Amino acid sequence: MAAFMESFRIWIDGTAASAFMGQSWWAWRVAESLHFFGLSLLIGTVGMFDLRLIGLVKSVPLTALHRMVPWGIFGYLINVSTGILFFAGFPDQYMYNPSFHLKMLFMGMAGINVLVFYLVVFGKIKALDLNDEPPPAARIIGLVSLMCWVAVITFGRLLTFYRPPWYWCPWC
Repeated sequence: MAAFMESFRIWIDGTAASAFMGQSWWAWRVAESLHFFGLSLLIGTVGMFDLRLIGLVKSVPLTALHRMVPWGIFGYLINVSTGILFFAGFPDQYMYNPSFHLKMLFMGMAGINVLVFYLVVFGKIKALDLNDEPPPAARIIGLVSLMCWVAVITFGRLLTFYRPPWYWCPWC
């Protein structure tokens, strides 16, 4: 596994994305701004939907909040795109970083949680009226989603506190 990771690191270091992120004065700064914008879209929409699922924000119908989810997906796609650029620019900062591994774990868990939501409970909640309580399974899925995204944000923030001894990045 270590040989594969090292081969992958060497390969990604040779990509145009790596050169762009590592050599451009402005690329990292723009990507960070876009990443924050994407995160705001994601958490602003999906977070509100999750809060409604767990029983808060009862004055807003679930269907109205669900119509905003495509904006959250757009934010997620921005974050994945900029995240790939960050990774390509400085793979050492991420590949050997426990915070990155945990961030990816919680992103994966959030993805599985979304899949379970749409396969198991979405049909039951899309017909709910304003005053109807979401079923217990929906409430659990909303809580798990919130916890996963808080963990993703937390471990994403902790990424910057890890530096391999051989590593230095003036933009990080």
